[in-house]
This record gives sequence, C-alpha cells and structure tokens, in this order.
Amino acid sequence: MKNLHCKQRGVTLIELIFVICIIGIGAAFVTRMASAAINASRSSNSVAQLYASLTLARSFAANAGVDVVLCPSSDGATCASGYHWENGWIAFPAVHAGSNRTADEPILVQQKALPPKVHLITSAGRTRVRFQPSGGNAGSNVTFTICDGRGAAAAAAYAMANNGSLRAAATTADYVQQACDGT
Repeated sequence: MKNLHCKQRGVTLIELIFVICIIGIGAAFVTRMASAAINASRSSNSVAQLYASLTLARSFAANAGVDVVLCPSSDGATCASGYHWENGWIAFPAVHAGSNRTADEPILVQQKALPPKVHLITSAGRTRVRFQPSGGNAGSNVTFTICDGRGAAAAAAYAMANNGSLRAAATTADYVQQACDGT
C-alpha cells in the first residue's frame, strides 16, 4: 500500500516575507553606517588638507621672509570673495600690497574642491589668512567650521590663533548652520 500523505518541503509565504524584512533592515543599517563612515573620512581628510596648507603657508612665510596669503578659490588662480572654502583654496607669497593675488605672484598651494557634501567656512570677516614673516597670523583669530553629510550634529570647528597654531574649538550654532546649509 502506498503512503497517501506526502510531506511538503519549502517555506511559507509568511516565512519568506519575514526573512526579506530582516535582510532589508540589515541592509539599511549597513548602508547608513557605511555612509557615516565615508562622510567622516571625507571630513577628516579635508581638515588634514587644510592643516597641511596652513602649515606650508606659515613655514614659507617664515623661511622666505615674506607675507603669505591663504584664501578660498574656485578657479585655482584667484581669491574668491566670501568665506566658503569648499570649492578649494590657494596660497601665494604676497609681494604686493593687498590680499588678492596678482599674475606675478606664484601659487604655493592649490587645493581643489572638497568632496561632495563637505562644506568649510571661516568666521565672519576672515576671508583670508595672512601669515607674516614671523610665522604669525595677521589679524584676529580665525575659526574654520566644517560640516559633512552627517549634518550639524557632526560639525566641527578649528580655531587658529595669531601664532598660527590650530586647535579644536567649540562650534557656534550660526556657523554650523551656514556650513551645513552650504550657503
């Protein structure tokens, strides 16, 4: 006599939906964590590039005995107006009066635009950083505020003293908003 009851093998529709939901939640979590790590890395690299540019400009000013200007630049040749630096920046020895580069002043640093979603601004009124032959920074202290794709909660600020040293600083809500808005 044949067995009339055959066992079915496989999964039910409810089990399949449950597994797909778990995979979807896990993928969303991994994607969010990867995005945060990428943004943090981009921001960290941008701060390192800024620090390297500031150090080179300061060292050149002290060694060559001339003023060196560091300013935002969107074309890699001239200083841009405003205090947004995410489009890049340049440094040059200022052999003429003023803080705008002339054609006979060589470019020491030419930083290209920062990665997407990374914004960098300076404090109001500080569109240029000018190092004197003493290695010090002419003018008042300047604060750089950086924001990336993680938003305002992850924004950071770095203050540069008149002696040219850079240190982490407390963020200011207004500058964080301006940097995170990218405006």
